[in-house]
Amino acid sequence: MPMNVRPVLALNERINHIRMTTARIVNNEILPFERLLAGRAEPGEGPTAAEARARVRAEVVEAGLWAPHLPPEYGGAGLTFLEHAYMNEILAYSGIAARLFGVVAPNSGNQQILLRYGTEAQKQRWLVPLTEGRLESGFSMTEPESAGSDPRAIRTTARRDGDFWVINGHKWFTSNGKRADFLIVMCRTEDPTGPAERNGKMTQMIVPTNTPGLKIVRGIEVWGQDSDHCEIRYDDVRVPVENQLGTVGSGHEAAQHRLGAGRVYHCMNSIGHMWRAFDLMVERATMREVHGGLLETKQFVQGFIADSYIDIQAARLMTIACAEKMDGGGDARTDISAIKVFVPACFERVVDRAIQVWGAAGVSGDLPLWAMAQGARTLRLADGPDEVHRILIAKNVLGQVHGGENWSFD
Repeated sequence: MPMNVRPVLALNERINHIRMTTARIVNNEILPFERLLAGRAEPGEGPTAAEARARVRAEVVEAGLWAPHLPPEYGGAGLTFLEHAYMNEILAYSGIAARLFGVVAPNSGNQQILLRYGTEAQKQRWLVPLTEGRLESGFSMTEPESAGSDPRAIRTTARRDGDFWVINGHKWFTSNGKRADFLIVMCRTEDPTGPAERNGKMTQMIVPTNTPGLKIVRGIEVWGQDSDHCEIRYDDVRVPVENQLGTVGSGHEAAQHRLGAGRVYHCMNSIGHMWRAFDLMVERATMREVHGGLLETKQFVQGFIADSYIDIQAARLMTIACAEKMDGGGDARTDISAIKVFVPACFERVVDRAIQVWGAAGVSGDLPLWAMAQGARTLRLADGPDEVHRILIAKNVLGQVHGGENWSFD
């Protein structure tokens, strides 16, 4: 069943055009061929998965929506933050759609770091081929020996040696590690005159994956399945000084810039997934007979529908309000933390209800619900655990009160 997308009266004509065009491509070119596009269809006559993906990408490019997060001079569509946020809820209705529009983690986040902090030479060497699909990238920050929620605890170091940085450390959950041609690595930059400051010396480095001393130990199992989130060791890995991104000490700022926008995009993605789960649940309720009637006649199921509608609407409106504040240049730190806690919890509940209504089929590979359930639970850890965001919300509220002002829900 296609997603039902209509123009939103409160939005401008451009955002509505982006939403409707995206929905047309998703409904007509992606949803009917999801298994083929994902490489899970049985071999037979007709196009291969690669040919089918190329056809969809060509239509996306023709529609002017390829790489929506990047400016046209670097191969993107040049969408604003808010336009991209609204686009994401449509893309996420299908799990394969974002990649076919050229916006998928970690490449999209790395592209934004390169755009903001890279030199023109770095952009031409790494950003342009990444956007064109000629290169793949990974993001290497999390470490097994350090708490991921505390960036001050990072132990991987970069020591200056003439015209090179020498990197030593141990990372894991490096996203896209198996396919990446280069990684953006978060390092603690060693100060030759003394120990590095705990917060002020974080620096990100571009590290090609074929650099001597870089060893991919394994793809870490996630939810019992192999993944391309890799464990990596860096043993005297030497990269030229020109591979440094930004100034020494700008790594923490770069990570926060990436994560702040990424959290909003992830929440809009979650809304798209919830939308799909909701539609699947309602479809099942109107078709499945049990105990003398359709599921839609059972009050338990009616309650599921009502509660999921409430969860999706609340999560969507919170996220849009946060995106609007960010787009307008406002201070959205508290809003970002709030949606990061609230939306994944809604996501978990909506998908769980859909699985319950579908029964055994809900956990089968015939439906996307199992992947949504795992993704929703993982999202409560990714980009900062719930507990850290709750602490940040409380600190921001109390800090304003102690500064002489009550909180304003603007």
